[in-house]
Amino acid sequence: MVKGKGKHKKKPGKSTKKADKYQVSGDTIQPKGRVCPKCGPAIFMAEHKDRYHCGKCGYSEFRSKKE
Repeated sequence: MVKGKGKHKKKPGKSTKKADKYQVSGDTIQPKGRVCPKCGPAIFMAEHKDRYHCGKCGYSEFRSKKE
């Protein structure tokens, strides 16, 4: 009987640091990035060169061309 290599050990990843994605001004809290309209608050969209994209649901918004 051949023994396997064992269980795969999970490498520690980067934390998301949710506190860095919000701006506090006085008594109000505003999100710095764009929030996904389908998923709701606390789910931010990735900002690409030509579009915004949600990694959770796959929703995309394309930017208009600036000419």
